[in-house]
Amino acid sequence: MLTCWLISEDGNHEPLPLPHYQRVTLGRGPETTIKDKKCSRHQVELKADCNKGYVKVKQLGSNPTFVDSVEVGKGMEVKMEPGQQLHIVNQLYPYTVHFMEDLSGEPPPAKRPREPPSMEAADSKGASNVKVAKQANHTPSSGRESATSNNEKPGIWSNGLKATMQDPKMQVYKDDKVVVIKDKYPKARYHWLVLPWESIPNMKALRGEEHCDLLRHMQQVGQRMVAQCKDAPALRFRSGYHAIPSMSHIHLHVISQDFDSPALKNKKHWNSFTTDYFIDSQDVIQMLEKTGKVTVKEGTSELLKLPLRCHVCHKELATIPSLKEHLKTHISV
Repeated sequence: MLTCWLISEDGNHEPLPLPHYQRVTLGRGPETTIKDKKCSRHQVELKADCNKGYVKVKQLGSNPTFVDSVEVGKGMEVKMEPGQQLHIVNQLYPYTVHFMEDLSGEPPPAKRPREPPSMEAADSKGASNVKVAKQANHTPSSGRESATSNNEKPGIWSNGLKATMQDPKMQVYKDDKVVVIKDKYPKARYHWLVLPWESIPNMKALRGEEHCDLLRHMQQVGQRMVAQCKDAPALRFRSGYHAIPSMSHIHLHVISQDFDSPALKNKKHWNSFTTDYFIDSQDVIQMLEKTGKVTVKEGTSELLKLPLRCHVCHKELATIPSLKEHLKTHISV
């Protein structure tokens, strides 16, 4: 099962665990470090559903709680998904939720506390804005520019994925629509992530007319990565999406099927790429073309608990070490 964490976007404290289907009440107090008296000590009640990948937010306090721009209302309850932002009270004290596939028990990294702008920065702000505006008049805007200016701040990017994609040292390919980076913890010899510059939190945010062409382009870029790989003739590759991703920015996995990697450590890692938990890129595109949206089947998270089976011959293995030893019989390079 996934684990869920509540992350302070202001970096005021370490991530707080939200155990599956347990009610957690938060508000003013040492746990959140909130001292604002407009925030009740019992301001919100949170209940995470780690199977379905969302958190129910119930407002208990008198002053308003917000999920994105939607006021919850006292006694009312709304769903919050990865990529959305919770403001505990009066659009202050922002939080995001993070569902992790890694069951090691380690929380995601805490956000760094935000520093107030210096006087020098404040004085130069107007001049900087003029300079940017002038550049915009002469330079066509790229997808990258529109993504970073889409009312989104680096502080709310989940697990640093969007920060990583902006780092030139991490980029192995980029164009005006997408960027490719190597997976930080590759589960095979070759494991790339194709990410759009456009800010799309997850597959639920995809819409047919808007995003079909983008997903086709992402798939084509993934195919180019495979084509330039020196071991491509001897290895099989798949490209697809996790049904319930651990990071909020949509990303296409392009992964070789050798699964020869020390980062592949447990059953959950294996099943996330070798069961229907991993949805082929073409299937996602076809679903989007047919229905205009992407839906995930009920109980998909349970696929991570299936026994270890070889993806080639379907032999069942008892442990990851024995599975990895068995996989060597299917690898020719």
